[in-house]
Amino acid sequence: MARSRFVGDAGLTARMTTVMFLLGAAFVALVVVVGAVAASWGGYGFALVVAMIGIGIAVYQWYSSDTVAMKAMRAREVSPQQAPELHQMIDRLCVLADMPKPRVGIADTAVPNAFATGRSPDRAVVCVTTGILQTLTAEELEGVLAHELSHVAHRDVLVMTVASSAGIAAGMLTQGAQYGAFFGGGRRDNNGVPVWLAVLVVSLMVYAVSFVLLRLLSRYRELSADRAGAYLTMNPGALASALQKISGRMNTIPDRDLRQVSAASALCIAPSLRGVDLKTLTSTHPSLEQRLEQLARIQAELSRPGAH
Repeated sequence: MARSRFVGDAGLTARMTTVMFLLGAAFVALVVVVGAVAASWGGYGFALVVAMIGIGIAVYQWYSSDTVAMKAMRAREVSPQQAPELHQMIDRLCVLADMPKPRVGIADTAVPNAFATGRSPDRAVVCVTTGILQTLTAEELEGVLAHELSHVAHRDVLVMTVASSAGIAAGMLTQGAQYGAFFGGGRRDNNGVPVWLAVLVVSLMVYAVSFVLLRLLSRYRELSADRAGAYLTMNPGALASALQKISGRMNTIPDRDLRQVSAASALCIAPSLRGVDLKTLTSTHPSLEQRLEQLARIQAELSRPGAH
């Protein structure tokens, strides 16, 4: 984790390390299998090209993560002159947390949300929507911003971005293998298994592992950011109030607006969805009840005599 005054989270560090290791191993296995198949088709030169494409996906994900997320949310970077109050709030929190100030962005959408992204603390950006600026009080917005800044300090945004590369590559290969099944993909290996089927099975396995691991990590990192943000501001009640307002407001947003920002939903403080059960294995966020229960425990802890 980056050095800051945010409370540490050994559980988050362990989970990020485990996910990176397992998905890294899965990614290598995927590249090896596809490379072997490619070698049987076009020689080892072709296999090397396939391997380089796989590595290129990971590098692109890492390098352009902030740009891709900002475009997905239709956000723009804003200067202190354009958004003085927002910058001042982030300035105060960064001083309090003893961390570098990230870039600041605003997305022009009625969906009340916020997210942080970037390949490093120096390239990070914290973005809020116009909807959340209109919905929350200053204290509530501060709690949300502290939550997002903790993602930057913990570097979990970077881990999520890089780790998703295995799933993206597997998804692409799954589509390619299905395409090959119809167009010349009936060639068989030495065991008599169609080549396209071998690629399809391995790709689906890697995608499934990536899907589950990333969602498990995503839910935990949101709880970790809630905890870190609440301890930094010493005001967990404000973040709890913000989460309740965001959740309630989300149910009034037109489906068209929700779809426009759904691509970056996993990065946001709350999912840009409504009418879904967040207690399932496929959810990217913990349930509102889980988050409020944790914040209530922190509030009780901070309220005890001698806790400060």
